[in-house]
Amino acid sequence: MKRADLLSRLRSTPRWDVLVVGGGATGLGCAVEAASRGYTTLLLEARDFAKGTSSRSTKLIHGGVRYLAQGRIGLVREALAERALLLANAPHLVHPQRFVVPVYSHLDRLTLGIGLSAYDWLAGPRSLGPSRLLSAGETLALLPTVENHGLLGGIAYMDARFDDARLAISLMRTLLGLGGVALNYLPVEGLCHAGGRVGGVRARDAESGETFEITAQVVINATGVWADQLRQLDEAGLPGRLRPSQGAHLVVDRDFLPGDSALLIPHTRDGRVLFMIPWKGKVLLGTTDTARQDLAEEPRPFREEVDFILDTAARYLPHAPGRSDVRSAFAGLRPLIGGGAGSTASLSREHVIEVSGQGLVSVAGGKWTTYRRMGEEIIDRAAASASLPARASRSRELALHGSTAGPSDDVHGCERPAIDALPGAGVRLHPSLDLREAEVRHAVRHEQARSIEDMLARRHRALFIDAAAALASAPAVAAIMAEELGWTPSQSLEMQEAFRRVAEGFLVDP
Repeated sequence: MKRADLLSRLRSTPRWDVLVVGGGATGLGCAVEAASRGYTTLLLEARDFAKGTSSRSTKLIHGGVRYLAQGRIGLVREALAERALLLANAPHLVHPQRFVVPVYSHLDRLTLGIGLSAYDWLAGPRSLGPSRLLSAGETLALLPTVENHGLLGGIAYMDARFDDARLAISLMRTLLGLGGVALNYLPVEGLCHAGGRVGGVRARDAESGETFEITAQVVINATGVWADQLRQLDEAGLPGRLRPSQGAHLVVDRDFLPGDSALLIPHTRDGRVLFMIPWKGKVLLGTTDTARQDLAEEPRPFREEVDFILDTAARYLPHAPGRSDVRSAFAGLRPLIGGGAGSTASLSREHVIEVSGQGLVSVAGGKWTTYRRMGEEIIDRAAASASLPARASRSRELALHGSTAGPSDDVHGCERPAIDALPGAGVRLHPSLDLREAEVRHAVRHEQARSIEDMLARRHRALFIDAAAALASAPAVAAIMAEELGWTPSQSLEMQEAFRRVAEGFLVDP
């Protein structure tokens, strides 16, 4: 559906049952949940879908072995159940992944073995395969570049990896297929109160400047790290609940960790685990946990975070990457719940739902793995608060858009034949990227890509895979998008300059 058609539906709908503010994992999950129950549903996103935290994750759908060590059994059990549902409902984007933990002490071998056995037990019949002890030779066969001095063996276990931004786009397309409306670049600028309750929002189309006053039975605040800002528009002077934390990631060539297994480092100096994950033909390294006081729209990894990741990797990889080997570096802000000083690593990743005295439903915290369960709980609360007719959740068995293609690394799944029929199906835009002209046209026509960044960061993951190659391909992408969207030459240059400013933040100085 074209943006003009979605805006027409927005103008012609006098009242919505559910209005969701925020187009990340939580907001999209809420909107899909609401629409699947038959509620008229509108989602508004100020920038692009998954522009913030939801495209900058560690790319894992997992129970969280670290949370198990912290004793958060309920969170782990819930996440493992949701992992199974995602593997079933989005097999084109979520894939089983083997992890190997190299072991250099007998104590670690014992404690990790016990912990991962408990992880298997919590997964129960949803397990992706039992964890198992490995000899030193078996460990080196799976991780041929790992440090072998003092290696006693390893432990292998199963979890899952995914493409976070593509899952967000799949959810957006699922919402549209269910009859809902989702619009990016339509920021909410205020709340409308009537009779002592929140009865809608004031919003503005960032592209045209057109303003809207939209009424709804219930408004859901799913704006992630910006949730406190909307809460304070509802109740001035309300204390903030969120304490943002930054997680940084680096992407390097596959040579540093060949093979199909991911590597887990169980102990780092900031209290987190560190992952090295095969992803999109590269290796993803991360993450950190750094407290932040600001809410940067474009957070960048701090120099010390880059050094920390590289230094930690060097302890396990004799041939370790250096700063010049980093193809892309990115950071995301976590909407953690908590206050005070000290490390953010121990703050809860669980979510909290709050209904204000005026009926604004706000959610804080959470993570990608449990987005569906969060959406179910939020819509239950929202429906009750707004006296909407009670309807049972359907999302546990809801196949997401593109899933009919089955397990595949092809993000477009069943749409591939349609893409291949578009102009430029065989034209690659850069030798280091698998991006073709036809995919750009498809993203504009069917996935609401409105900028070069939308295309190269989230519809295709070029910016996260190889920032220099993404920069080099930007003029070609701009030319295609200009044809599709009617950009003038000056608009095209502005779009390229805007992308350059963002992309430079993904490059690491030597």
